[in-house]
Amino acid sequence: MALTRANEAVLSHIKTSERPQTLLARSHSPGGAGASAGFSMSPNSLWNKGMARQQGDISDPRSFWGEISPCDHVVQIYETDLVFLDALEGFVSGGLRSGDAVVVIAGVAHLAALEDRLRALGFDLAWLRARGLYIRLDAREALSRFMVQDWPDEQLFRQFVQETLDAAGERRVRAFGEMVAVLWAEGKTGATVRLEHLWHRICQESKLSLFCAYPRIGFTKDSDDAIREICEAHSRIIAEY
Repeated sequence: MALTRANEAVLSHIKTSERPQTLLARSHSPGGAGASAGFSMSPNSLWNKGMARQQGDISDPRSFWGEISPCDHVVQIYETDLVFLDALEGFVSGGLRSGDAVVVIAGVAHLAALEDRLRALGFDLAWLRARGLYIRLDAREALSRFMVQDWPDEQLFRQFVQETLDAAGERRVRAFGEMVAVLWAEGKTGATVRLEHLWHRICQESKLSLFCAYPRIGFTKDSDDAIREICEAHSRIIAEY
């Protein structure tokens, strides 16, 4: 129950005017849609705490991600890889269908799983990559380009982002980034929060739509302050139930 206590304690301290929108994702875990996952809160609990200003349903990913706006910075805290990959597939395929350039910065296993799904949907990834419509980067390699003594260097990070956006040309860009989850898993909570805030500035300045995600297992009751800062760095939160 540590996760529940931590998130309830942290999110209850976020001022109402500063709270991001909290959207609800159905869990694939045993026990059905009513099973508790993600933030370990039911929809009623979320609303009673005043966390959510808008309720969304990610069980229809095409519709859900079709509503993403420039500058949106969305975070998902997920229970299982299946839930995460469903969301990522919807985010990426929705962008490609709408003509956006899509950047995916993820771990090797998640990149492979995503691309298997995209091919099954009929996307020609080689064709898309050749035209700058689908840009894929390994998360650890990307981190090596701007981390200095275990801390994100802002100038190097901005250079990295600009080079990536330049590869997409003049198109609207939506991006997924798993670098924060890598840092969090390594116990670098301060660096994680710093990178989230750097990303958020980029979203505001460049009209970039950004999606990031963390596995639920990495959150403990000792992470209250960092969880609060991570939530505050996003415009929307996807919470499973």
